[in-house]
Amino acid sequence: MRYIIIGAGAVGGAIGGRLAGSGYEVVLVARGAHHRALSENGLTLTTPDGTRTHRLPVVEGPEGVQLTQDDVLVLAVKTQDSTGALEAWAGRPVTSGGTAGERLPLVCAQNGVESERLALRRFRHVYGVCVYLPATHVEPGRVSAAGAPLTGILHLGRYPSGADDTVRGIAADLEKSHFLAPVVPDVMRWKYGKLMANLENAAEAVTGRRADDEVKLLLARASAEGRAVLAAAGIAVVSAAEESDARSGRMELRPLEGRPRGGGSSWQSLDRGTGTIEADYLNGEVALLGRLHGVPTPVNDVLQRTANVFARERRPAGSMTLDELNALVDAEVEMALSERT
Repeated sequence: MRYIIIGAGAVGGAIGGRLAGSGYEVVLVARGAHHRALSENGLTLTTPDGTRTHRLPVVEGPEGVQLTQDDVLVLAVKTQDSTGALEAWAGRPVTSGGTAGERLPLVCAQNGVESERLALRRFRHVYGVCVYLPATHVEPGRVSAAGAPLTGILHLGRYPSGADDTVRGIAADLEKSHFLAPVVPDVMRWKYGKLMANLENAAEAVTGRRADDEVKLLLARASAEGRAVLAAAGIAVVSAAEESDARSGRMELRPLEGRPRGGGSSWQSLDRGTGTIEADYLNGEVALLGRLHGVPTPVNDVLQRTANVFARERRPAGSMTLDELNALVDAEVEMALSERT
């Protein structure tokens, strides 16, 4: 199989680089300065076992590659960019006949739970991936991934459920490329579990804080809302114990040649000044479910709204104090309570 990585940033670059390092054919899809750097200098991937540069085919879009029936499309853009990417790739012809949307597997290696739904409107064969892969888009052409001895843990399955020989083949290739890649019949249950963990992304992005006790109190409130809306919607989700068992002893974060690890994916979006952020599909997913099922979600409402303001106005990552964020949350909670009474 040949892997076409649509969005060769942090996660896509790490997956593509590791697959290429194991001898698999890989095509990278990127834009702008990242595309130029990849084309001129290759993909430089830094991991705890060293730095390697992979000279790979690089294209800006589907027009640059001739698709064959052996291709696997790996969608690794942020969810807010999924619709444009899916529209661009679904109608592209495959050499043996038909289109990409009709013939090729599309693998959603993304946070959130929306891209699979979007993809299934255009692609017949859609697969979800629960991505646990701490990676950083360091600069154009350079990606780092701090996990060791495994680079990441990627639960895979067919969407909306099930498994087949295609996903088992993809998983086998990943497992030869420094990943643990369990094939599961209920991949969305794992992705909803990861969604609960990703509710912290917005708070980290705007305050720069993640692991200390004060921010954990705020994150616990966001998580409680998330669990409440999933319960109200009847959506199954993996437990924290299941997630811990799946990862225990298999991966730890290690220093990378003197490079401190950057923040999570949302923090990186603000730090790079992209102008967009994935909060609508993380905290916003909780807000959506809350409105559908009558569950107030004031904490996630504030996190979503604040992250979007930061992205739109290109405010620096980590430039809001936790006290300021907590004040916004407390005011929103008070307003929600008053509306209910």
